[in-house]
Amino acid sequence: MAIDQQKQTEPVPPNRDPGTSRLENKLNIPNLLSVFRLIGSPVLAFLAYQHLESAFFWLLIGLLLSDWLDGKLAIYLNQQSTFGARLDSIADAAMYLALLVGLWYLKLDFVKEEVVWILVLGASFCLTSLAGLIKYHRLPSYHTQMAKFSWFLTSVAVIILFYGGPIWLVRIAIDAVILTNLEATVITAILPEWRSGVLSIYHALRWRRKH
Repeated sequence: MAIDQQKQTEPVPPNRDPGTSRLENKLNIPNLLSVFRLIGSPVLAFLAYQHLESAFFWLLIGLLLSDWLDGKLAIYLNQQSTFGARLDSIADAAMYLALLVGLWYLKLDFVKEEVVWILVLGASFCLTSLAGLIKYHRLPSYHTQMAKFSWFLTSVAVIILFYGGPIWLVRIAIDAVILTNLEATVITAILPEWRSGVLSIYHALRWRRKH
């Protein structure tokens, strides 16, 4: 009994403070990469507004690389978390919004030519975001296999476009992103509660059957 009382009265070391632990869990490398993307996105839009195409291009490369690295490092360092998944989704949305601003100021002819599909793309994103907000009161963050494929395809297509290449690959990437958003909407309809790391509709159905 005396030992128990002594343990209860011993001061907790500063590095064991629960609030500090939670802060340390959030201040990890994958989350810092997401913060870099979140902060860099407005800068990317500003560079496009100033028609600084070269600077825009290289910052875009950096942001895309950070998007690829944060997921890989989260798994490798075992630093996956709900907070990190939500932060990553918000940072991705900011980056793609900045990319659309960049297309408007730097590739206006392309925007005018593909305006219908760009509007459909925006509508699909609004649909999946609204579905998550209504059902879970937060944005969906599934990181599906289709989303990973769409990210890769979009990255390659946009880099080629800004490098002066053809636009047909961008059209395919837009279609892939629309399908990704529609898949995320279906997953939201399937899952009774918010989850991250849902690879596909099939995995969502399996999880629902088990629970």
